[in-house]
Amino acid sequence: MGNIDYFFSRLIRFSILFFILYLIFTNFGTFLIVISVFAVLIFFFIYTKVKKIKEQAKTQGFEFHFDGRNFKQGNSQGFKFNYEDFQKGNFQAQPSHNEVQKAKDFFGFSSEPTREEIKKRYKELAKKYHPDINDHGDDLMQELNHHKDVLLNIYK
Repeated sequence: MGNIDYFFSRLIRFSILFFILYLIFTNFGTFLIVISVFAVLIFFFIYTKVKKIKEQAKTQGFEFHFDGRNFKQGNSQGFKFNYEDFQKGNFQAQPSHNEVQKAKDFFGFSSEPTREEIKKRYKELAKKYHPDINDHGDDLMQELNHHKDVLLNIYK
């Protein structure tokens, strides 16, 4: 009688274990199927939106084509690109001649200044135009800083 009870108790334990494993794997499998369907739907939605945007861009006449010839130093189109500056992260465009002349006039230079002359004159003008010292407001100080940046970029 003891062997039969032991056999049935083991049988019940294995049955419960397999039933639990069955529930886990069937529910987990269902979960994976649902997640996979959602992932496919999201991918399809994004793919169709991107495709639609690309088609709109083509119909509006915008399409980007990279052509390495456009990035030569001083090409015929007037576009100047300095690859070394790009590698260093210097993305500033060169100021126009008119802007450089305005900066030189603002600083009071008649010829090409050195970096030391620019810095010295900047300190003098900063004392003169600082908004805490004078009632000129912040505009002149911002203009001074802009012109200083222009001159320092040109006269390296």
